[in-house]
Amino acid sequence: MSQEPAYKIAPSVEDPRLTRLVPGLDQNGDMQRISVVEERPLTIYLNKQEIVTAMTIGDHPEYLAVGYLRNQGMLLAQDKITGIDYDDEVEAVIVRTVRQTNYEEKLKKKTRTSGCAVGTVFGDMMEGLEGLTLPRAEARTSWLYALAHRINTTPSLYLEAGAIHGSVLCRQASPLVYMEDVGRHNAVDKIAGWMVMENETAADKILYTTGRLTSEMVIKTALMGIPVLASRSGFTAWGVEIAKQVGLTLIGRMRGRRFICLSGEERLVRDADPAEIKTSSDSKARS
Repeated sequence: MSQEPAYKIAPSVEDPRLTRLVPGLDQNGDMQRISVVEERPLTIYLNKQEIVTAMTIGDHPEYLAVGYLRNQGMLLAQDKITGIDYDDEVEAVIVRTVRQTNYEEKLKKKTRTSGCAVGTVFGDMMEGLEGLTLPRAEARTSWLYALAHRINTTPSLYLEAGAIHGSVLCRQASPLVYMEDVGRHNAVDKIAGWMVMENETAADKILYTTGRLTSEMVIKTALMGIPVLASRSGFTAWGVEIAKQVGLTLIGRMRGRRFICLSGEERLVRDADPAEIKTSSDSKARS
């Protein structure tokens, strides 16, 4: 029997820093100790400027910093990174580039917009979509079924403790990099950072996420250059509209034999009979 290829990066389920045992009482009043996910701040600097403090589980801080800066348009494709310094004691990452950077005005605008700054971030990301058209890459249903089974049965912090999101970078039927974090955007940013630092191409990739297919998730995937986005969760209408605009194949509600494609149907190759797909308890969950 052929062995499935190993992940390049898999969830860090054995890392004691990422979860802790917390006592509590169950429905019968009995004492239980369960694993809960840790949450800690990480401050990201670009050269000499503080950019943001993100709440994260704490693994792969360098990838998170680089991916965040790239996805926010602060780290350009042509930028040369000269160093990435992570200090565990002060929980900070400094990304250094040859280009001198100053995003003071952008950060002021972000502060004025709202407490969570979603409006500013979203607007800046929307600007990056102008004229963007993704590669017309096919997505085979045999790949989707194989990916869903492999990912859903991979040991993860989600299975261990819950309260966490996962994103997986895949090539055809093979998952490559599986990142988790308390925020779904952090998980995607870690993947973006890995792609930048490893000089990984995007045109032949699929991004799988456990979270909702919102407009922000669609925009991030498109800006990363990935042509296929899939999820076991559902959609938002604006997410679907943007996916159609940029030519992103968008597939959601992947549960057992079922899924729905709301964008890029013409690039979906149905080469697997759903009736022959083995189901699991996950297929019985409502989507």
